[in-house]
Amino acid sequence: MISLEHVTKKYGHTVALREVSLETEKGKITGLLGRNGAGKTTALNLMTGYLPPTEGRVLVDGMDMLTHPRECKRRIGYLPERPPLYDEMTVRDYLKFVCDLREVLPREKGRHTEEIMGICSLEKVKDRVIGHLSKGYRQRVGIAQALCGNPDVLILDEPTVGLDPGQVVEMRELIRALGREHTIIFSSHILSEVQQLCDTAAVLHEGRLIRFFNLKNTEGDGRIRLRVSVLGKEKDLLPAIRSIACVQRTETLPSQEQGVTELRIIGKPGDERGRMTDQLFHLLAAMDAPLRQMTPEKDDLEAAFLEATAE
Repeated sequence: MISLEHVTKKYGHTVALREVSLETEKGKITGLLGRNGAGKTTALNLMTGYLPPTEGRVLVDGMDMLTHPRECKRRIGYLPERPPLYDEMTVRDYLKFVCDLREVLPREKGRHTEEIMGICSLEKVKDRVIGHLSKGYRQRVGIAQALCGNPDVLILDEPTVGLDPGQVVEMRELIRALGREHTIIFSSHILSEVQQLCDTAAVLHEGRLIRFFNLKNTEGDGRIRLRVSVLGKEKDLLPAIRSIACVQRTETLPSQEQGVTELRIIGKPGDERGRMTDQLFHLLAAMDAPLRQMTPEKDDLEAAFLEATAE
């Protein structure tokens, strides 16, 4: 639905995004992940047409954002990190105002705003002034304004930031429900949130797209991950374990017992677990280093994200 084709964005001599290519599927929820300064907000601003790319193209439903800005922006609803609200207006009047901006037909405006307020559970506060609403309701009004005009795509920047735990749960349920009818792209620092809500996730790091996950199968990279506890010194164990042919990387973990080394061992893509465990057993036996524990680790999004940004 929205795609970036070899997009680069520069601010003077600073390169915020470099050669990013990304395609989102219609009717899917895509999470945009990255550390602070990775380029997430810049990517969202390019997708919405708020900023032009320095190089490359942004396409919405096959149309170039630069050559067809009006048609592209009609298809997009945007919730920035700070919702663009007018505190002196009531919820109902504000949404009607946004409908005017989105060129909703006058005869449909009343029905359309009532429908949106129902979707976002705003009926109880529709005649209240926005400036008097709680953070949770203000965030709902922000999503409601993004729905004005019934866009195909919703772009949400940190939609749960600043909400209390109960409001976070409600916001996640709202996003999940909207995902049944809309293509959704949202950025978040909360990996568990992305894991729960998204079909796919893209990881930006230092302005580059470094990984793209299908969250229905986070183990799709084929790497084996083992957590092991070994009685022995780290300085002796690490070089030996790293010499195993099917081991790609090792990580030292905090140990709770003196003289015991805790490690995470990550295999190379495509290698079988049996092969790596057999070689590890033989190695430790030859070193007279007793294996206290070995546990396979699931490749969840947090582990994959940390691994990707570390690499």
